[in-house]
Amino acid sequence: MSLGMDVQMKSMLDRTIAPPIKDAIEFDLALPPYRRHVLSNGVEVFAIDQGTVEATMISWIFNAGNSWEEKKGVAAAVNSLLKNGTSTRSAFDINEHFEYYGAYLNRASHHETADVSLHCLNKHVGELLPVIAELITDSVFREEELEIYKKNSQQRLQVSLKKSEFVAGRLIEEYLYGSEHPYGRYMQQDDYQQLQREDLVAHFQRYYREGTCRILVAGKLPGDIISQLEASFGGLGIHAPAKGSVLPAPAIIPAAGKKYNITNDPNGVQGSIRIARNFPNRHHPDFQRVQVLNNVFGGFFGSRLMTNIREDKGYTYGIYSYLVNNIQESALVISTEAGKEVCAPAIAEVYKEMELLREELIDEEELQMARNFAIGTILGDLDGPFQVASRWKNILLNGLDEKYFNEGVRIIKTIGPEELRELARKYLDPEAFFELVVV
Repeated sequence: MSLGMDVQMKSMLDRTIAPPIKDAIEFDLALPPYRRHVLSNGVEVFAIDQGTVEATMISWIFNAGNSWEEKKGVAAAVNSLLKNGTSTRSAFDINEHFEYYGAYLNRASHHETADVSLHCLNKHVGELLPVIAELITDSVFREEELEIYKKNSQQRLQVSLKKSEFVAGRLIEEYLYGSEHPYGRYMQQDDYQQLQREDLVAHFQRYYREGTCRILVAGKLPGDIISQLEASFGGLGIHAPAKGSVLPAPAIIPAAGKKYNITNDPNGVQGSIRIARNFPNRHHPDFQRVQVLNNVFGGFFGSRLMTNIREDKGYTYGIYSYLVNNIQESALVISTEAGKEVCAPAIAEVYKEMELLREELIDEEELQMARNFAIGTILGDLDGPFQVASRWKNILLNGLDEKYFNEGVRIIKTIGPEELRELARKYLDPEAFFELVVV
């Protein structure tokens, strides 16, 4: 465009007139696709080639979470100690290597899966992939590293157990799923002392060296990224999930009682409130519909719970409800912290908002705000290759595809007040909820 044309267009703008406002739900959303590749050993690579920055994120996702462990705490310990030494490198050497190349290596252990994730500049990928291959095939779990892990974990637990919100988070999951279920199991101080090196080595051998793995890679990808992954990982003992294989699904045995009051700190001034019920996973037809209902109920800062219990009553700084991100079974949870003297009134207001949603229709303006929030959240999740990869990871690990994403967008845009009221009558029955207060 010439300078003259630019000046002419600016002179035509009437800056006294505000530009039109467009609701988020008017946007057409599409989940950018991945390219699927298969390494020589059958491991699938899901590649999302986007962005303008010469950086890459790679995640190795193993079926190695606590659903697979034979002794409590082994899965988390193995995942944490993957970076703490191989037969040829010490923990210091490994950390120095990644820091030298300005890379970030993270590990995370979940209920079903465990991840190793790398963020780095494209030009350093070739120096880093062989070391990660070494970590997932040759980690040795030295006794001294395990002892440090035990002591650190025990110290962290000792501090955390003084916090009512930590205790409440553990207990509500036990009530929902049962103390023997992977979702409801949690570590005690003595459990760390029971961890033995041979337990870690056995879990590592079965679920990492010879385990089920998927690789997710995203960014402005190097042209040779697949050949580099093949060179470092295509010949390893890792493999793709067996056809028709399913993740373990232990029996869920919820607690018999529904209401619990726990004294954790007699001198504390605040209580942690958790109100929760069991809920189906993403394959249930109501899951995405209830996500819209939840936005109205307590899913964002403009929700009913926040407006009533924070803004109007002043009982808390914040209160939210959410659907838990589990694969086998979800849960609908209301979570907040409040002064001890107002915990009971806050809980009463939660049930009052449930009743209103069961009895009255949501007005169109409120529903439109909840829709815009939901679409806006998705727009944020699609802003950049790493965010897109996170969306795809959630979809793939739950055995779903892009149809699930598209259906979710359709539901947000079209679900009506009558259908939401029916969902509230079905799922917001106080009798179905566990109620916990930890003070």
